[in-house]
Amino acid sequence: MKMFGNLFRRNASQKLSALLLIFGFIWGLVLLHFTFQQPKHQNSAELREQILELSKRYVRALAEENQNAIDGPHGASMAGYADLKRTIAVLLDDILQRLGKLENKVDDMIASRLTNNTNSTNSNSMSAGASKQMNNQEFSDLCALTSLDGFPYCEGKIKWLKDMWKSESCYANYGVNGSTCSFIKYLSEVESFCPLLPERIKMIAAAISLKPKAKILTSLDGLLAVLAEHEELVWIKLRIERMKEKWITAVKALAKKHNLENRPQKKILLHLGLLTVESGFKIAENVFKGGPLGELVQWSDLITSVYLLGHNIILSTSVDELKRYLSIVTGNKDGCPIRGDKLLDLIYIDIVGLKQLKSVLGSSFTHYSCLLRVLDSFGTEPEFNHAEYSKLKNHGSPWGKLNLIPKQFCNMFPHTPDNSFLGFVVEEYFNENHAALLNNISRTNKALVYGKLADYWKDKIPFLDIVGKYAEIHGTFHEKHNVPLPNYIINHGILSSHNLQLLLREIKVFVGLGFPYEGPAPLEAIANGCIFLNLRFQPPKSRKNTLFFQGKPTFRELSSQHPYAEMYIGKPHVWTVNIENSSEVEEALRQMMKQEVKPHLPYEFTCEGMLERLNVFIEKQDFCLQREIWPPINALIVKMAKPSQSCVEVCQKEQLICEPAFFYHLNKVTELKRYEIKCKTSKKEHDIYLPAFNPQNQMCLLQSDYLLFSCAGSHELYNRICPCRDYVKGQVAFCQACVEGKEHN
Repeated sequence: MKMFGNLFRRNASQKLSALLLIFGFIWGLVLLHFTFQQPKHQNSAELREQILELSKRYVRALAEENQNAIDGPHGASMAGYADLKRTIAVLLDDILQRLGKLENKVDDMIASRLTNNTNSTNSNSMSAGASKQMNNQEFSDLCALTSLDGFPYCEGKIKWLKDMWKSESCYANYGVNGSTCSFIKYLSEVESFCPLLPERIKMIAAAISLKPKAKILTSLDGLLAVLAEHEELVWIKLRIERMKEKWITAVKALAKKHNLENRPQKKILLHLGLLTVESGFKIAENVFKGGPLGELVQWSDLITSVYLLGHNIILSTSVDELKRYLSIVTGNKDGCPIRGDKLLDLIYIDIVGLKQLKSVLGSSFTHYSCLLRVLDSFGTEPEFNHAEYSKLKNHGSPWGKLNLIPKQFCNMFPHTPDNSFLGFVVEEYFNENHAALLNNISRTNKALVYGKLADYWKDKIPFLDIVGKYAEIHGTFHEKHNVPLPNYIINHGILSSHNLQLLLREIKVFVGLGFPYEGPAPLEAIANGCIFLNLRFQPPKSRKNTLFFQGKPTFRELSSQHPYAEMYIGKPHVWTVNIENSSEVEEALRQMMKQEVKPHLPYEFTCEGMLERLNVFIEKQDFCLQREIWPPINALIVKMAKPSQSCVEVCQKEQLICEPAFFYHLNKVTELKRYEIKCKTSKKEHDIYLPAFNPQNQMCLLQSDYLLFSCAGSHELYNRICPCRDYVKGQVAFCQACVEGKEHN
């Protein structure tokens, strides 16, 4: 203890050296503990707590003392400390995060050892059913808690809190008094590691009903005033202003269609990490120069929807703003999280912002991770999201290993059922008020090529030569480029949104070049009456064969440049062709030139569709208390996959969608029997292809780690047991029992 105590009487350089020694000492103790686990040693919880609590307290104290020393009254004259301060800050943050991960890992190991000991005690004499019955009886004794399904860390956390509930005063402030019931109450309502106690469910529902109600808004003036204060949000503000009338019309129509009364108002933080100076992306600077707009489109529509649905929103576009909004969290001096009405209910964020949030919150991040909704264009599959599994399989990705529930990732298109389809709105410029203008525009055999950069065109000249036989080719790429292009191409340069929409009204065919992947532009073209020439990929593109996807946290295979347009829209609006097959391309162009198609836009990409979807997500998706299964369990349709077939594939083959929310329900022998899946034996493992059925010995393999529930996983020997559901045409995020009205054309 003297070594630790003397730390605070040293200068900054000595502190840094001492800190490194402490860190090495801590990890040495941990390694010794796990290397020599003998009965004569201290019990795991006591030794673990001595290591973690002592280290966390001193690191926290050092952080505070270091801040006072360098930012104190003499800080201006101590310029030499600037670099040292940054170094210490980074080191402290890293150590705190490592300690948080270490604590979780130790808990997991303890829980795993306890589970293994329980399972092995009577493994030769007790059937799976009897073992389950015994566990249910044990849970029943714990304050009528009948099941821990879907909460794998609950038991370990209960045991940890039993030993350590007196270590922090805030536990008592939350009602922890040493009883098992108080532990479960805290771990279910504050830290979300356990299911709610039965008697607490109604009480919490009653408390929620007393919260202020969200009332829909029919004006965007307040939001536009807030956006005007942020220079980096100019493009978003202009988009919302252009679409203002459509948004107001849509929210009024939604209010007539659905009961939007008695919805609790939620406090929602939206942190746009990609627009922060710290990101280094300079997106705001390039937004009017042909820079990427897909993410900004989604952010714009998300912000508008949350505002019109009547929730209390906070916008953040810098790390300093994020720190200010979260100061109540980072100012916490003890080891407990802060929760209550004054804090946030939801945090919408992107991957860049998520890294910033973790840095700001430090070790407190784990307590707030269930509030997150992460905007993620291409999707994150469970095997990349799960940090330990990803490391074990050597799945390298700078965007993975976040250990969130996969449904917390929100995609632009419904391409990854393990994630949530947040979507965006396809902007429609014209309506019946523009009839005179549109009547003066004639659609002729013109083709507009999809690609703002001439680099996208350079290897596609033979393909464009074929297109040029049937249509006059136009482009909207940067004037300055070093790519030699044919003289027959008419380039308009980078157009304003309004002028681009006018051009699309003259165009017959919108031509894909294979890149960019899955952008919003093809839907805009189809909404203006164009036919989209979509390029098929043979073989499909993925991280296995395409450099662009090698860093993405997904093994998803793209069958074409725009799989959504191919699968959910199709002919006559979308023709998907193989660019290598010139006769196929020519035949498609011949057929397209003969056709006249009307503008088409799926409901889910309209303002009303976006509002409807987001409203349901905000109300029903709950990754903290998990009070109910959503979608409702009566939508479950169980299918058995063939070996090497994923649940995505088997559900899709049946015109269904895999629904990972049902895995919790399906991951039980008793439930499998209801669906005529007869297990002679069963065991729990952890892998992305579980639950599954081994046809060789009729064993049911159940999932032991809920973060690995995956629609995408498959096994060459086992039959996956798959939870499918139907979907609403034009609103695929919902099952038919999820919303009023079955179809949106």
